[in-house]
Amino acid sequence: MSFNTFGRVFRFTTWGESHGPALGAVVDGCPPGLTLSEADIQPFLDKRRPGQSRFTTQRQEPDQVRILSGIFEGRTTGTPIALHIDNVDQRSKDYSEVAKAYRPGHADYAYDAKYGFRDYRGGGRSSARETAARVAAGAVARLVIPEVMILAWVEAIGGDAIDYANFDAAEIANNPFFCPDAEAAKRWEALVDGARKSGSSLGAVIACEATGVPPGWGAPLYAKLDSELAAACMSINAVKGVEIGDGFAAATLTGEENADAMRPGNDGHPHFLANHAGGVAGGISTGQPVRVRVAFKPTSSILTPVETVTREGEAAEIMTKGRHDPCVGIRGVPVVEAMVALVLADQKLLHRAQVG
Repeated sequence: MSFNTFGRVFRFTTWGESHGPALGAVVDGCPPGLTLSEADIQPFLDKRRPGQSRFTTQRQEPDQVRILSGIFEGRTTGTPIALHIDNVDQRSKDYSEVAKAYRPGHADYAYDAKYGFRDYRGGGRSSARETAARVAAGAVARLVIPEVMILAWVEAIGGDAIDYANFDAAEIANNPFFCPDAEAAKRWEALVDGARKSGSSLGAVIACEATGVPPGWGAPLYAKLDSELAAACMSINAVKGVEIGDGFAAATLTGEENADAMRPGNDGHPHFLANHAGGVAGGISTGQPVRVRVAFKPTSSILTPVETVTREGEAAEIMTKGRHDPCVGIRGVPVVEAMVALVLADQKLLHRAQVG
């Protein structure tokens, strides 16, 4: 069977394909009485929208969202919220070669092996286009957690990382890379341009921090906050790695280096001297910033010829025509923010259900 729903109490289901007439999400479990309109969702979709610079796909999609249900007199009713986004700029003819042979690195063969046929137009459900629905659902989730501020940025492209000594949160909105380091953003222009012009692509790392998460959200063992965050971010198309806090770097530390030492605080909670754990201990939030890093692979649809096989098993070469992101991780910033918001909204409601 297929799974298209995520969450336990605050749940969302995405639907639609890259080259279908529309896509969207159904959000269920949202508390009633929250003020919600399309204007609350659209700014997040605008951040993810394609065609905003030469560094992203030139597919022109306005990504205008419509709320079809779950709202009355401007407030949520507690019933399912249906979100609809039209596809208006598909070019399915660009994928005629993809119908005959598999794109290495893409989900073409895996989908064919599972279902016996596949939607080759842009990859169908495996396309990054599906993430527009997640961003719309994430905007609703943010209404459930007004105490939390979520901010993500691109930390590295093609192995070239920012210098955190130059970190400026205000700079993230000032360049097409969601980059907090102005010097790195300038370097990335040439880097991404080079990949685009050569018909290739680059990977990226996105960092995300959620501040204002109170201690106590999450649960031991099978509903850990960090495992839910990892699952949510790993479910994003093109993601190949997720770290919470120091992640793999924690394996290089000693016990005393990795310990987030505590001192008495002034607010009744401990004051932490470090945050190697990324704001989560034992699967439960500690009150520190929740920190996640997400690795995006290079876009699999490239103009450089790559060896492959046809559906009949014959040797072939393929180059993917059409409009694709030279670095899909750039537009992944609002997607990562959305998935973190969706997990935190769900965990807040789970916490309230158990302990009041």
